[in-house]
Amino acid sequence: MDLHLAPPHGAGPVRLGMTLDEAVAAVSPWGEPRVRTRPNRVLVTVSAACDHVGVEVLLEEENRVTAVELWWPGEGRETSTRLLLEGVGTLRAADVDVFRTPADEVLRRIAAQGWRVYDADGEAPFVAGLSLGFTRRTSQEVPRRPDGLPVCFTSVLVGGEDYYDFRLPR
Repeated sequence: MDLHLAPPHGAGPVRLGMTLDEAVAAVSPWGEPRVRTRPNRVLVTVSAACDHVGVEVLLEEENRVTAVELWWPGEGRETSTRLLLEGVGTLRAADVDVFRTPADEVLRRIAAQGWRVYDADGEAPFVAGLSLGFTRRTSQEVPRRPDGLPVCFTSVLVGGEDYYDFRLPR
């Protein structure tokens, strides 16, 4: 299966702006989703797994989807699902599988399309405007670069156009 990331519009069958019911319906083909409301916060999450790829849908404003985060299956788990990046300039989706293409290559290809990649610490780069955020943090045994960072990303988040504006340098 292929899940397409379409920043800043959504990921797979989940589109930003969906209602809670629409988000639950979108991920239900993968199994029974879990819906959680965080106490004292305006946040609802819908969690599911697509062939061991973790999916968390965030509804942070007015019970509408504001972001979708996808997680690498984890150590010792395999998936045939590809997480493909599309709609970024002339990038062809088949060229960039976010969990299998080395992270440095993913970022180089995004930058080559004219987007500014913010990567201060190497662990959590993001692309404002396109609203893609990546994570390399993991305690699991994975291939690593000489500096200790995982070679590939362990999660990716697709948000709305201004989702990462709060992280921009001032």
